[in-house]
Amino acid sequence: MLNVRELTKTFEGLNAVSDLTFDLDDGEILGLIGPNGAGKATVFNLLSGILKPTSGAIFMDNENITGRPSHRVTSRGMTRTFRSPRLMKGMTAMDNLKPAFHLIERYAWIDSLLQTPRYRRAEAEMLAKIRETLDLLGIGWCSDILVEDLAYGVQKKLELARALLCDPKILLLDGPSSGLNPAEADEIMDIIRMIHGRSDIGIIVVEHNMRVVMGISGRIVVMNRGSLIAQGSPSEIRGNEKVISAYLGEKAWKRQAAALEFLEA
Repeated sequence: MLNVRELTKTFEGLNAVSDLTFDLDDGEILGLIGPNGAGKATVFNLLSGILKPTSGAIFMDNENITGRPSHRVTSRGMTRTFRSPRLMKGMTAMDNLKPAFHLIERYAWIDSLLQTPRYRRAEAEMLAKIRETLDLLGIGWCSDILVEDLAYGVQKKLELARALLCDPKILLLDGPSSGLNPAEADEIMDIIRMIHGRSDIGIIVVEHNMRVVMGISGRIVVMNRGSLIAQGSPSEIRGNEKVISAYLGEKAWKRQAAALEFLEA
């Protein structure tokens, strides 16, 4: 579904990402983890078209999408969320979700101007899809509420809803549990599992909460200082000496039991 090959991004001589290679299989949940400064956010920005790589390639369904702008990447079928929800204040939850349909040609401007049957039918279908998605995430009640009046956890779900409404093949989740309490984090985990169970969407999750990423990922890729240092199942990553060292220091692998407790916290 997604193939990343020798991806490199350099900022003024500093390699934020260096020769990164990994794959995302059809319908897989892939965790992308690493200590602060590992390069995870840069990888997401490269995949989603916010940044252009210095070198390397990104293939989606065997098509080279390297360096394409964000709207082209989205139209190809890869959407993302952000660690802090990027919602438009002063607008309702419903109005924040309508832009997800921007890349889908539903009617001409003349249809909108004249309120033609084609326009009314397309608008009704869009609103029905939005309500269905909000209900799926358990926030159907919030459609007419201004986003700034919603709790942070609801805002996170709202941004996830917007990404889902783009009908993605690949979903990039940046810190889905960031800023949430343990109960809310558990709810987000259940939602991600539900999305995974209902479709063949490939999902990449960048997450600092190890309990969350270990609990939902089938496979995990670990970065440190811009490079891949390990990949494997959650159980393999828990006991990997390079991973423990990256998080806790070079001597930490000697205290493996303590490290495992840290990663599972």
